[in-house]
Amino acid sequence: MEKNELVAWEYKCIQEESPECTSACPLHVDARLLLKEIQKGDWDAAYKVLNKTMPFPGILGRICDHPCEERCKRGPVGGPIAIGALERLCVEKHTGRKRVQLLPRKNHRIAVLGAGLAGVTAAWDLLKKGFVVSVFESGDRLGGSLWDLSEQMLPREVITGELSVLETMMADIRLGIQLDKAFFEQVCGEYEAVILDRDSLHGCDFSLELDDDGLIVIEPSTGATGRDGVFAGGGTRFRGSFSPVMETLEGRKPALSIERLMQKVGLEFGRENEGPSSSRLYTSLEGIDPLPRIVPRDSIKGYTDEEALMEAKRCIQCECMECVKKCLFMERYKGYPKKYAREIFNNERILFGSAHQYNVFTNSCSTCGLCETICPNDFSMADLCLEARRTMLDLKIMPPSFHEFALDDMAFSNGEPFSLFRHEPGKAESAWLYFPSCQLCGTAPVEVLSSYRYLRETLSGGVGILLHCCGAPAFWAGREDLFKEALDEIRASWEEMGKPRIITACPTCLNIFQEHVPEMMPVSLWDIMLEVGIPDTACAHGTTGNTVGVVDPCATRHNPVQQKSIRRILKTLGIQIEELPLSGEMPECCGYGGLMYNANPALARDVVARRTTASDNDYLAYCAMCRDNFAASGKRVSHLIEHLFPGVTGGDPAARSWISWSERRANRCRVKEWVLRDLGEREDSQVEEYEKVKLTMPPDVLKRIDERRILEEDIRKVIFHAETSGKKMRSRENGNYLAYLQPENVTFWVEYSPREDGFTVLNAYCHRMKIVGIMK
Repeated sequence: MEKNELVAWEYKCIQEESPECTSACPLHVDARLLLKEIQKGDWDAAYKVLNKTMPFPGILGRICDHPCEERCKRGPVGGPIAIGALERLCVEKHTGRKRVQLLPRKNHRIAVLGAGLAGVTAAWDLLKKGFVVSVFESGDRLGGSLWDLSEQMLPREVITGELSVLETMMADIRLGIQLDKAFFEQVCGEYEAVILDRDSLHGCDFSLELDDDGLIVIEPSTGATGRDGVFAGGGTRFRGSFSPVMETLEGRKPALSIERLMQKVGLEFGRENEGPSSSRLYTSLEGIDPLPRIVPRDSIKGYTDEEALMEAKRCIQCECMECVKKCLFMERYKGYPKKYAREIFNNERILFGSAHQYNVFTNSCSTCGLCETICPNDFSMADLCLEARRTMLDLKIMPPSFHEFALDDMAFSNGEPFSLFRHEPGKAESAWLYFPSCQLCGTAPVEVLSSYRYLRETLSGGVGILLHCCGAPAFWAGREDLFKEALDEIRASWEEMGKPRIITACPTCLNIFQEHVPEMMPVSLWDIMLEVGIPDTACAHGTTGNTVGVVDPCATRHNPVQQKSIRRILKTLGIQIEELPLSGEMPECCGYGGLMYNANPALARDVVARRTTASDNDYLAYCAMCRDNFAASGKRVSHLIEHLFPGVTGGDPAARSWISWSERRANRCRVKEWVLRDLGEREDSQVEEYEKVKLTMPPDVLKRIDERRILEEDIRKVIFHAETSGKKMRSRENGNYLAYLQPENVTFWVEYSPREDGFTVLNAYCHRMKIVGIMK
């Protein structure tokens, strides 16, 4: 990822955007943080929030016209937070000295004519940045029209005390000055830049253009007048009603312009969000209780501490986090997309893949697309993580352990044991080509064959069959080379078959084909069934009178037609449907997509647990891996194909247990064998000696080794090698044997004991360390 790409990713995530209250504030006071500190009862911290952006918080905190409240997100649910009243209480409670940090002094001399609120604000900003500032005021005190406000609203000692900070900041303050045209010309000749307070100088003739209100005409974004080096601001009371915060902003704008002028940079660039601006932050009000605004018992004195705390607690602390609320992957890593984009960038460009936690994170995303659907700005963690995986591969920093098993399993499906394409028996051409999917063949081989016979009986023109993997594991792993290779093999078989239309029973395969090989005109098995008729054998096997939760796989998120087809079939079967919380366009992955289960099995198990506990009803899936992963967690779940061809296996399909990866491979081999048998063909396969090793495994051991992605084939190889070479260790305590073998990149260890007719496997595990110097 390049820096400009990181910036683009960061922009898409709006979590760090300012909330509406802050964006509405001309001074961008962080009202959200202010209220958070008040919620905790930390008034000192709350004052520091005001002091960070308000030049004179003791004044502005009392007289602020709080435009933030107009855009408060709490408004529709109980009324906006009383931010203005809470600000006032905050500054009234503050008794400490105000600290101002100044930058080193600069040699630039700036003059401010008029000491109204805009003028003293400009002086304050420039003094903070180290400028030498002289303030000229015709009256005998600073503050201008602030003294016209009531004593109750703004006590006189507050004005004097707050503005005295300018002297502390080493301002050159000169009172009783006749601010006429001659003096103005004199100042322009002596100082590098001049700021005019339009409120204090209203009606003065400085030979500058005036508007209809008698105010000096300025460029709105910079405060620049028609004369070089002269800026102005303020005078809001002459344009309607006096706005203290807008008056302050009008003093702040020319101060910033002068700083830029001295730096010899553009005055206008990057100032579009200066002052009130729109907010990109999305905050959902779903589930927010409509708590009414707290009304102070004493309307004159305002809030008590207790009332203020109650009112501050009404603040919902606006944030987006919509994707994090729904995605366990993002929730688990305690961040949000913008933060994750930075971490991925740092892992690639600074740490060079040395941070294990970031490697795991990048490969733990299921790439299901739920985040993009939820995000108001369409941020796709799937795209971000897939891009990062490809980069890690290019930089050779991808740990091979994350995807090796899945890619080996794909290679098995695309190799001699399973891969096959044939026309329908007795036909030399095909109008249709059935692609059942490697995973469905692995979990429901008999039903796959029954569905193939059904298609041959109902469709004309011939129905061929293609056994292969669509390449999804390679796509998820970032292996574009292997993904292309898989699709090229499928395309070549399809072309050799005469380019028939593809029918698939797998939603992931359907997605892959629709996006990458649309010329195959792929269609789902379920849509075909609705068109030509549901099998006569179909029934609500094991679910009659019951309600099932329909498990929409993440691959159907953008395919409402397929989702509706499933529900039409279920209704035809008389099955009652429960719509689960994460369904339709909102399904979360079952843990298989994106190869999450390979990179982060603990997270995948938690994802499954969350999905399976959403309802007490049985589930019905139409994705093989959804069925298998949910069944492995103990959930009663069936696959749609088991109800369409119930006479094959009989019994209650929802009671069928989990299936191991070894069984999956064996089932795929059986599907190929049965297809060839129907064609009158037979493949002579040589049985390796290690395959003759007979194994017995307790159920808990079988489950454990499957979770560790260890195949029975691997165990047979270890035991065969140990028994024929004698390279094994015997326990003195129980007589069991321990042996290892490293056929390629992974070392397998097996603990076993001999039996008369084979071996009992007690445990097995694997790692990537090379064993040197033992059992030679």
